[in-house]
Amino acid sequence: MPNLLDRITVNLKQCGGRPCIRGMRIRVSDVLDLFAAGLSAEEILEEMPDLEMEDLKAALTYAARKLNHPVLVA
Repeated sequence: MPNLLDRITVNLKQCGGRPCIRGMRIRVSDVLDLFAAGLSAEEILEEMPDLEMEDLKAALTYAARKLNHPVLVA
């Protein structure tokens, strides 16, 4: 199975350089906002039919990895 994070693209000329799903104008943050609003994965896929379940997994994986960084304590 290809790396899920390969589904996340960054193009400085698209969506202000924010991470998007597979080159579409659907930002990772859009997917996360829908989850935060309480939508299920199935409901998100109904709202955004261009997305696939692997795209949702990729968005969550991307967010988790961005948040899981070392914290330096002074």
